[in-house]
Amino acid sequence: MIVCPSILTADYCNLGKVVDDAVAAGIEWIHLDVMDGNWVANKTITFGPALISSIRKRVGSG
Repeated sequence: MIVCPSILTADYCNLGKVVDDAVAAGIEWIHLDVMDGNWVANKTITFGPALISSIRKRVGSG
């Protein structure tokens, strides 16, 4: 079983700290819910390539 925290429920004002804390706790994966407004009922856009790239730079690409 892989336990994978989701960024969707994170505090976006403190996202860097949230990611750092998750990595320090030993997570190996981060779940990214990429919603483009086509397949979700509320038509929201969560985040895109720029945020994903920033997270990858912070934790390293594996």
